[in-house]
Amino acid sequence: YLDLSGADLSKATDWLQVTFKHPSLLELHLSNCGLEDDPSPININSTKSLVVLDLSENNFSSVPMSIFGLHDLVSIDLSGNSLKGPIPDYFTNISLLEVLDLSGNSLNSSTPTSLFSLYHLQFLNLSSNEIDQDISQILLKNQLNGTFPLCFGQLKSLETLDLGCNQLEGVVSETHFSNLTRLTTLAASQNRLRFEPNSSWIPPFQCRIIRLGQWHLGPKFPRWLKFQKNLSVLDISDAGISDILPTWLLNLSTQYEYVNLSCNQLTGEISYLNVREIVDLSSNRFTGQLPRGPMRILAIETNLLSGEIPDCWDHWRGLGYLNLENNNLTGKIPPSLGHLNLLVLNLRSNGMSGGLPSTLQHSTRLIMLDLSDNHFSGSVPTWIGDKLSKLEILSLRSNNFDGHLPQKICQLQSLRILDLGHNNISGAIPKCFSNFSAMANKSNQHCYMFQWSSISTNFLFLSALLVLKGREDEYATVIKSIRESPNRKYTGRNWQHAVGGIS
Repeated sequence: YLDLSGADLSKATDWLQVTFKHPSLLELHLSNCGLEDDPSPININSTKSLVVLDLSENNFSSVPMSIFGLHDLVSIDLSGNSLKGPIPDYFTNISLLEVLDLSGNSLNSSTPTSLFSLYHLQFLNLSSNEIDQDISQILLKNQLNGTFPLCFGQLKSLETLDLGCNQLEGVVSETHFSNLTRLTTLAASQNRLRFEPNSSWIPPFQCRIIRLGQWHLGPKFPRWLKFQKNLSVLDISDAGISDILPTWLLNLSTQYEYVNLSCNQLTGEISYLNVREIVDLSSNRFTGQLPRGPMRILAIETNLLSGEIPDCWDHWRGLGYLNLENNNLTGKIPPSLGHLNLLVLNLRSNGMSGGLPSTLQHSTRLIMLDLSDNHFSGSVPTWIGDKLSKLEILSLRSNNFDGHLPQKICQLQSLRILDLGHNNISGAIPKCFSNFSAMANKSNQHCYMFQWSSISTNFLFLSALLVLKGREDEYATVIKSIRESPNRKYTGRNWQHAVGGIS
């Protein structure tokens, strides 16, 4: 076993010859080592023992050909590189392959059918690439239909059940889970299933992960979740629930990593949520003040939240994404919000007012700032162009901003959407607007690094409204992927379709 991950091997031109020749090496990790393509590849009499190879987060533009001579490999991780072009056919030479991760690259064309001759393959990750292909052509084995098999309830040793993203339909009863006493993961989102247990049902299992998004679980909130004491991930989004959020869910002693209750008709007030990572409460009917908690991502748009945003954000230092769009919030932006160093701040479509606090200039990581459709006033601050150099989306549309545009706004070299329409801004359009080259450059892609961990696969979408000739369109892209591996850096590729515009 050899792990040199994080070591700077950018000048080690002989890494291939040295590492691949060790006769007893089983597992090799060279993640984030600055490795690049070998300009003069050498035929190597490779080790016949290597089973696990991790070359993720390096600078390869093509798959090192020497890999295809390692016929006993079981796991290959090439994620987070700069791989271009089609996926090579040569992976079929590695017939024992069980894990292949090519995510976070720039691979294009279609998925070669030869990959499906890898009969031992259990995990294939092609996310965050530029593959242009109908998904149904890739997931030929994953279009399960029919009903949820009743015999699953007899699998006494079953620990993980994952049937997500299929076409299963019909009614699921308590009998389907009658003997699943060892079940820890129940993942079956994106099916057309209805679960109607007795109101007094107590599950025989204690799950750590429950994902039942797009099941029909309502109209009452599923009471059986009250007995899940080990829950870390809960997704019951778009589940037809029209009820008051029960207090027992808020008072459970367990600390969640991910909670998604979006797209229901939940009501009530939420004072505190014990969630460490991601909370999605969007598209419900929650009222009252903002919830408190240690989460890093808070999406609570399209609710009925009212009142002023409290000035208490110094206690939320881990928060990186805040979306409060489309509520009834009033008052000014609290100064402490600028102490968070957010990546995304979306306050679109509220009733907020006042000027922009100078503390926002400390949010130097911001890639999206959307304050449109409010009552903000004052001049556009100079520090937006001077300090927020990573901005890709800046929308101040439909407010009461006045005065001249500062010249320094032209320093936003990464800007792709700039919307200043429906304000009281006067004067000439700065000639330096021609500096916004990112709006026209389709090849300009950025990677963002996130030091967030999770035990499940989730995607966070960044969306922006772009108004052109009076028509309002919404554009969206994945800005972050969280994959199953704790405490490790991952990249999320942004804006690969290069939306750009000024309004």
